[in-house]
Amino acid sequence: MSSGLRGVVGMLGALCLFVAPARAEPAAEASPQAAAELRAAWDALLGRLASAREAIDDPALYAPPATDRGLAEGYRYLLGFAAAGFERAFFEDPDFPAFRRSIPPWQKSTIDNADNLYLSARIDGNARYRLTGRAEAHGHWRGEPRARGRRLAPQYVIFSAITHHTGDSGGMAELSPLVTANTGVLDSTRIAVDADGRFEILLAPERPEGYAGNFIATRATRMVAGKERTFLARYLSGRELFGDWEHEFPLELHIARIGMEGRHPAPITPEGAAARMREMGALVDHQMRFWNEFYVKILDPYQRPGVTAPNDLGVNTIAQPHWTTGVGAAQATTTYGAGIYDLAPGEALIVEDHLRDRPLYVGFDLSNFWGESYDYANHTSSLNDFQARPDADGVVRYVVAHEDPGVANWIDTTGQRTGYMSRRWAFAERGAALPTVEVEKVPLADVLSHLPADTRRVTPEERRRQIEVRQRHTQRRYRQY
Repeated sequence: MSSGLRGVVGMLGALCLFVAPARAEPAAEASPQAAAELRAAWDALLGRLASAREAIDDPALYAPPATDRGLAEGYRYLLGFAAAGFERAFFEDPDFPAFRRSIPPWQKSTIDNADNLYLSARIDGNARYRLTGRAEAHGHWRGEPRARGRRLAPQYVIFSAITHHTGDSGGMAELSPLVTANTGVLDSTRIAVDADGRFEILLAPERPEGYAGNFIATRATRMVAGKERTFLARYLSGRELFGDWEHEFPLELHIARIGMEGRHPAPITPEGAAARMREMGALVDHQMRFWNEFYVKILDPYQRPGVTAPNDLGVNTIAQPHWTTGVGAAQATTTYGAGIYDLAPGEALIVEDHLRDRPLYVGFDLSNFWGESYDYANHTSSLNDFQARPDADGVVRYVVAHEDPGVANWIDTTGQRTGYMSRRWAFAERGAALPTVEVEKVPLADVLSHLPADTRRVTPEERRRQIEVRQRHTQRRYRQY
């Protein structure tokens, strides 16, 4: 080796010694107590998942009538709650909140709306948060004509500070106004947005003196049953409703607890991991049991002997729309109407919407008896007021059927003989004149004779294009990159 080369090697060796990090102390071995606690929590989690599984087929837990497809969907439904339970238990932190998709296509539940992007962020009702966002062209939020040739904001957006997610307790008692409430609501008809589509919303227990910006209260005091009660929000719920699936894009959103920006959470501990596993198991078990009981005792979809439900839906009819009480996480500006369809092959329902006051949004979608909306990306199993075509008389007529009748307003059952029909109409203010709904069952072969002559028809190629738009929009709405 030449003297020059030896010099270079020596210099590199000295440099490595200079920059070499100090040797880290060996990690302490896990304690027997930590290992035992984590193993016990894991076993408890498996036990709660097994308990939740019973809700798939146990009649005592109000399980839907069993069919091959229904059981397969039931196991998928359970695993969806497991995925959501893991995400919620391990990654929700009110000090470092972030929006999660609370009902994506792989975790459907609660008779979800096919037009909704459901969002949720964990908050502390005693703390203050700053929500910033940006919307694409949003003039339609103010009643202006929708921009052409541009990317659009969702048709309608609403944020609600809520005390809990419906079903978390596992018991119907949580539906009482003594237990749950929305503490503050702000929707796109009232959000102040600048010329670039940017906005900021303050969340706090009370509005600061002199503050005139966008605001959502996270604490509310109300008279309930003659007593004054104070409610604290634990979640910020967001809903983005899409009408024009081809041209509307989700919002850009960021939420942070004021004063915690730039900091970081503490690392997980055995005690924390054990507590989160137990929380995950409870969430899954409670949600499975709650919604089974809710559907039977509130809607009675299976017509079980001895059940007297306050909203007995009946079969092949839709309840006239009514205002909700605002209990739970339901959208405060929406009125609902629901029903059960039961169609043999060769049968169809014609559903007529007679609107009086113009809603901000109208939706019609189908769900199975687990409350999972059908595959709306690949089927026209839902339609909203941008997708559905009114007839010349102003009435919107939908056709619910297993096979394509060749009309624009086909609601596809995806081959499911029976399931929920869910109707939603969003209004800026309560007190609007509600629509009326009429339903008629007819032979599928006779559908056209029951519709106006000017009913919009579609070709198979147009139907494929319609599905392509839905596929592209759904991927965009739930993109992971």
